[in-house]
Amino acid sequence: KELYLLGGGVLLLVLVFKIITDLLNRKSKIKWFLGKKKIQDLQFLTPTKFENYIEELFRSLGYKTKTVGGRGDGGIDVEAEKNGIMHYIQCKKFITRQVPVGAVRDFYGAIADKIDGGKGYFITTNVFTLDAEKFAQDKPIELVDRFKLMEYVKLTNVEIPVIDEGCPKCDGMLIERKGKFGRFLGCSNYPKCDYTNRL
Repeated sequence: KELYLLGGGVLLLVLVFKIITDLLNRKSKIKWFLGKKKIQDLQFLTPTKFENYIEELFRSLGYKTKTVGGRGDGGIDVEAEKNGIMHYIQCKKFITRQVPVGAVRDFYGAIADKIDGGKGYFITTNVFTLDAEKFAQDKPIELVDRFKLMEYVKLTNVEIPVIDEGCPKCDGMLIERKGKFGRFLGCSNYPKCDYTNRL
């Protein structure tokens, strides 16, 4: 009888362990799928809207930001100032290719004379080659690949724009946000632009 109870207890423990493992695996798969979906959403943005999104992301992290991307931007897409220190950001939507060392080297060349206590952020929707990572190791550059970018997204909860629509008042983009009256679309250039539209 004691052996029977012991065997039943072991069987119960194995069953509980399997249920917990299955739940964790399912949660991990869902988390992976949602992360992949967000990266794909970012990859579908136009280059300008991707830059605007990164600006919004850093603003939510407490930086004073300004988009400077476009033709003649000198390799810098966003300037982000915090505690009197200026940081420089480049945004590149690499979808199928890894970011090569040449792209990181060019970015460093663009910011080397500007950095004074700050650093550069090279942000991509893919990953960096090993050569690119080695090049940045002893430089004031933080390489933000798609995995680290998702950490920033989770940290700030800045919604990725799902509506391909620009702000009617300025050159910003409309981002879905939550307010005390529910979800609404707000301009990415807030507080410079206060345009909103209820969903």
